Amino acid sequence: MVDRVQVLPYFFGNITREEAEEYLRQGGAGDGLYLLRQSRSFLGGFALSVAYGRQFYHYTIEREMNDTYAIAGGKSHRNPIDVIDYHSQESDGLVCLLKKPFNRPRGTEPKVGPFEDLKEQLIRQYVKQTWNLQGSALEQAIISQRPQLEKLIATTAHEKMPWFHGKIDREDSELRLRRSSHVNGKFLIRQRENNGRNVSYALCLLHNNQVMHYRIDKDKAGKLSIPDGKKFDTLWQLVEHYSYKPDGLLRVLTETCPRPSQDSVLGATGGILSRIKSYSFPKPGQKKGHTENPYNFRLNLRGELPKPNFFSTEAMPMDTQVYESPYADPEELRSTTVKRSDLTLEDGELGSGNFGTVLRGVYQMKKTQKVVAVKILKNDDNNEAVKDEMLREANVMQQLDNPYIVRMIGICEAENLMLVMELAELGPLHKFLQKSKHITMKNITELVHQVCMGMKYLEEHNFVHRDLAARNVLLVTQHYAKISDFGLSKALTEDENYYKAKGHGKWPLKWYAPECMNYLKFSSKSDVWSFGVLMWEAFSYGQKPYKGMKGNEVIQMIENGERMSAPPDCPAEMYDLMRKCWTYKPDERPGFSVVEPRLRHYYYDISQ
Repeated sequence: MVDRVQVLPYFFGNITREEAEEYLRQGGAGDGLYLLRQSRSFLGGFALSVAYGRQFYHYTIEREMNDTYAIAGGKSHRNPIDVIDYHSQESDGLVCLLKKPFNRPRGTEPKVGPFEDLKEQLIRQYVKQTWNLQGSALEQAIISQRPQLEKLIATTAHEKMPWFHGKIDREDSELRLRRSSHVNGKFLIRQRENNGRNVSYALCLLHNNQVMHYRIDKDKAGKLSIPDGKKFDTLWQLVEHYSYKPDGLLRVLTETCPRPSQDSVLGATGGILSRIKSYSFPKPGQKKGHTENPYNFRLNLRGELPKPNFFSTEAMPMDTQVYESPYADPEELRSTTVKRSDLTLEDGELGSGNFGTVLRGVYQMKKTQKVVAVKILKNDDNNEAVKDEMLREANVMQQLDNPYIVRMIGICEAENLMLVMELAELGPLHKFLQKSKHITMKNITELVHQVCMGMKYLEEHNFVHRDLAARNVLLVTQHYAKISDFGLSKALTEDENYYKAKGHGKWPLKWYAPECMNYLKFSSKSDVWSFGVLMWEAFSYGQKPYKGMKGNEVIQMIENGERMSAPPDCPAEMYDLMRKCWTYKPDERPGFSVVEPRLRHYYYDISQ
């Protein structure tokens, strides 16, 4: 949805209400003429500017807690486009019906604000330095966790700004503002000393060599404002607003008062921020790219940026020890074998199957210890076929290196053949969801998207899983999923796009595409079908697909063109995607390269 808004011809981006009014005048300012712009006060929000009776009216379209959009006091809608469509039929609080959109003049692109212009660089720099990631792991982190990262960067960006001076007192702020230039409108923001729980700030403004102090309070909803002034989600939005208009201040903000070069700020996250060069806030009409990037990070004493409180209740995958390969450290040389003396097994099974059992263990590496899962072959009759099957699984897994796929650490040949793998503490996805009915649809979408990213990796590397199901997705945390169980997986050669089985086996038919059962053909497209079934399992909170039906009944149902109905409360967009995964002909079925962006965009939309 966010992408759809960006390409609307009547979306103007980060423009002021005065700029919006000027555009509407260019369009004749007829009654009901309107345009859409980005909210400069509310993160993820928009503003609707409407002409009526030669006057202009502006309505904020806020993103609500339940991921819907509404004009204050008005009806909620799924997205801003639906808000506009509705008010084209019903005024419902607006000054008039929306009659005609004013489209951007030819050659005019949506305006990008100074923060958005730097956001991508900020996110990349933050992820790289905070979690010490690079290469594909860095890209995967940004793709899968963008909503959380964008909110983090937005709500803590002020700490990197040269105008934010941290906890200094009133007298010190006045001394700093009177140093060097005495330009009217020179300003800084400091964090006030207060005994209460709520953090408050002060905007200190130089005017005619006098320093004016304006208190900035944070209300219960987290909104920031000068008393009786406009409310903002972030300090940088507040500064941006008052750099365009005084709106109650003695004058607009003109020049940043930079922190002293030796000064460091202890921000709200508890991290020590680096020195930042002087930076003047862009003025109206200043071209994109003309601002110097003021966001420079410095690592703390542990060599990392601390995780802010924003993540305290929703840790990201990168916060876990298993996000990056255990062999990411070049001094930990990877070997296909694990010495038995380096492996300690613990009591209590994590799981079991025809192959044997899975135990928890501790693997002593050169520099660190890793808690691991150990798959132990139960082969009392010394059946070579069983051993070969386990070794084939190990061979497949050792070729894979992706944050959303359980990594193979090594093989240990001792009293039994053992596969040493990463440990996912919370176990299979379907069992977790069955006992966790409180999990939100947003959380489920996040996990399903991560599985899709892992499957997209397999597709790109010419691997077919052949047993994709919720039982074979393991959870490291409530917000981090990994694909497991590669016992049926096949690596295809470069000139192959499918694998043909020699005969039917003990197959999970309810997860299999028609071509698997009819022609014994397996490909990434058949994995997509299985992924659709996995989505159904996830959005039904771990229920069994085709409950009460036998395999042959399922086959007949599919051949008749019937599909499972949507799980209760499943988002319509997600059920539509499942149906596309269940397209009968594999050539017409989307690949993971198509499914993953659709899931990603939907997840971003409900996370903004």
